[in-house]
Amino acid sequence: MKHLLSCLLFTMALITAPVAWSADENTSQATEQVERLSVNINTASEQQLSEQLSGIGPAKAKAIIEYRQANGEFSSPDALMEVKGIGTATLDKNRDRIKV
Repeated sequence: MKHLLSCLLFTMALITAPVAWSADENTSQATEQVERLSVNINTASEQQLSEQLSGIGPAKAKAIIEYRQANGEFSSPDALMEVKGIGTATLDKNRDRIKV
């Protein structure tokens, strides 16, 4: 009886192990995707800003960089609204992608 129970527990461990490993891989891939989609508004280039932020084209990306050069680094994502042409709607669409 003990042998049967041991075999059963061992079999269950083998069956569930790949599921646990798969979940770890999915979490890792999701984290990598978020990192790729995130953009640091204090260091990003014009191209990075326009490609990775929704509603930010080359002109607004250039304005962000010019504002950053004139006024220093952004202290928070909300400070991005100080840039002419960037309002609440644009900030809200991108809030989860913006890093400072």
